[in-house]
Amino acid sequence: MTTIDFYFNAADRLQVACRLAGKALAQRKQLLIYAPQPDTAQRIDRMLWTWPATGFVPHCFAHDPLTAQTPVLIAADDAAPDAGPLLLNLDDACPPHFERFDRLLEVVSDDAAARSAARERYRYYRDRGYPIRNHDLVQEKTRGG
Repeated sequence: MTTIDFYFNAADRLQVACRLAGKALAQRKQLLIYAPQPDTAQRIDRMLWTWPATGFVPHCFAHDPLTAQTPVLIAADDAAPDAGPLLLNLDDACPPHFERFDRLLEVVSDDAAARSAARERYRYYRDRGYPIRNHDLVQEKTRGG
């Protein structure tokens, strides 16, 4: 069963997504970033080229011919690879076919509209029995994590 991790209180949702992509890369796990809004997909694409400041996270769009060799993929639609270890959701709705992945990462910004949409997703997952872990990014920052 898919395990779901909520990372909430993100000051910059895409910056947290880049950090999680870098962590997945370091652990040699393939990550699919679900970003169906074109502007979000383009922004995360640009950010991954310059993150971290001294490097980049190798990535491409899910329809690119290099997907088999690329550790981080960006999907702007449902026509993405079916499964893998990690799925990161950058949409306000539940991503399609998330249950095919080992883990689903949800990054929630600190604005009211994003929190409201995240609460709906949280209830959806909880009501269906998915195990959920919560990560408060503000508390982790103050603890040095």
